[in-house]
Amino acid sequence: MRLGIIRERNFYRETVLLAVPILLQNLCTTLLGLMDTFMVGRLGEEALAAVLVANIPVFLIQLIVFGLQSGSSVLISQFWGKRDYDAINRVIGVCCYVAGVISALFAGVMFFLPEQLMGMLTDNAALVPIAADYARIVGISYLFNSIAGVYVGAHRSMENPKLGTAVFALSMCTNIFLNWVLIFGNLGAPALGVEGAALATLCSRVLELVIVLVHAAVSRRFPLRLRLLLCPGGVILKKFFFYSSPVVLNETLWGLGTALRKVIMGHMEGSTEILAAQALAGNIESLCTVAIFALGGTAAIIVGREIGAGRQEHVYEVARTLLVLSVTCSLVIGILLILCSRLLFPWTVYPMFQLSPEGTSIAAMMLTFIGVYLPVWAYDTVNIVGIFRGGGDVRAASAIDLGPLWFISLPLSALFGLVVEWGIYWVYVGIAMEQFGKLGFCISRFRSGAWIRDITEVGT
Repeated sequence: MRLGIIRERNFYRETVLLAVPILLQNLCTTLLGLMDTFMVGRLGEEALAAVLVANIPVFLIQLIVFGLQSGSSVLISQFWGKRDYDAINRVIGVCCYVAGVISALFAGVMFFLPEQLMGMLTDNAALVPIAADYARIVGISYLFNSIAGVYVGAHRSMENPKLGTAVFALSMCTNIFLNWVLIFGNLGAPALGVEGAALATLCSRVLELVIVLVHAAVSRRFPLRLRLLLCPGGVILKKFFFYSSPVVLNETLWGLGTALRKVIMGHMEGSTEILAAQALAGNIESLCTVAIFALGGTAAIIVGREIGAGRQEHVYEVARTLLVLSVTCSLVIGILLILCSRLLFPWTVYPMFQLSPEGTSIAAMMLTFIGVYLPVWAYDTVNIVGIFRGGGDVRAASAIDLGPLWFISLPLSALFGLVVEWGIYWVYVGIAMEQFGKLGFCISRFRSGAWIRDITEVGT
């Protein structure tokens, strides 16, 4: 077995065919977030900061759905390698039940107790009522988005990422158009401000589910079987909770930890400027990482399929090649991001989002930090989200992902931001420590090869 990168052209062709649709799907979601930020930003820095606060629980819902997608991918990609369609239907059924219950709970809290929830997330009294108006509406949208996300994620694990690209491209275009209409009162509609942004999101999420239901009704590539969806059975349920629930828990706890960083920012002096800058920097960061997440998703699909098909001897080489590609890609992107944050964005991007001089300075600092640790983040992410999970090594992946976040990064961020009050620069030092804390564990686990496991066998 060679330990260098793969040189066969067919491998790169297959990687591109899988990664590009995933990249485009992620790009649609990211561009939508960026356009939301831009349009809401036209209402002022306070509105932008309030929507960021309101989106903290939404971010957690999105990560839980992503966890369900990733967790089900652990099973679906390997069952796809064996062409066990009944088992895949059962896995989708379990995911729909879990997604429906969790999103309904979040929607209920955000609808009935928005002021109380927003008051927990920031002590800035000016932001709470604006955030509550947005949260009350947008929470409902994820009842629809979670089910659509499970279905799209299942098809991505079955080497059909184009479906997600089409669904989310249509959703993005609808959302942006309705933002323009409802936020600013165009085409005779009332100008609803941040509530208009929430309504636009709700309408686009309903559209996603409608498209998914129509596709499920007519698809011949993978027909859904209602009986198996409604009654997944004990065997698949056991496998799901053994292999997939750690991933869902992983994403939930990771999302909660990441959300707490924003809560820390929301309780710092100058929180309006900090949160507005974070809203912009976070969207630019997402834009810069779509390619890496695409390679991570591709790694999970290919690694899982190769193991499920009994070709374990090829897996290590595939994974190593994808790691080299991801680090190289992120190094180039990181350098460009640092240069743009200092030389290009000050006179092009920052003014478009109505940031104050203080907010502009904070955003430039945040983007510089992101550019510096981006290659390390890429190595960690492709290992954890793609290789380890695709290989069935979900518990080790969760431990590596969560340990540095909860025991290094969060304590340092809280210490620097709230206790000694050193400011947002030192909070970002704490944030960066998460990736460097994971690096050694990822290198050691990858080299061991212990992550290569066939989980489709009976009794495993």
